[in-house]
Amino acid sequence: MDDNGQYEDVTETVLISNEEGEQETFEVLFRFEQEDGNKYILLTPMDEGEEGAGNEDEPEEQEVYAFRYEGDGEDINLIPIEDDREWDMVEEVLRTLENEFENESN
Repeated sequence: MDDNGQYEDVTETVLISNEEGEQETFEVLFRFEQEDGNKYILLTPMDEGEEGAGNEDEPEEQEVYAFRYEGDGEDINLIPIEDDREWDMVEEVLRTLENEFENESN
């Protein structure tokens, strides 16, 4: 909350090392936990140097990466999703989020 009692729009980020060992920043889109206790996170790359170059009325497509994760707070371990059933579940969650976002925009 800021000095005026308004909630600040804080973006949660995660740093991931790429194949060259360089740190890349990703924005956390969504975290969720399944009944079996597995936790998942949806991330999108933060393009700090790019500015929107397209029509602002059209939604911009984003690359989304999904991982299972362990740990809490800033100390998490990302685990690649390799199981088809897990991918199907994550894709369904992403579709639901997209539909909710579209409904809010209209």
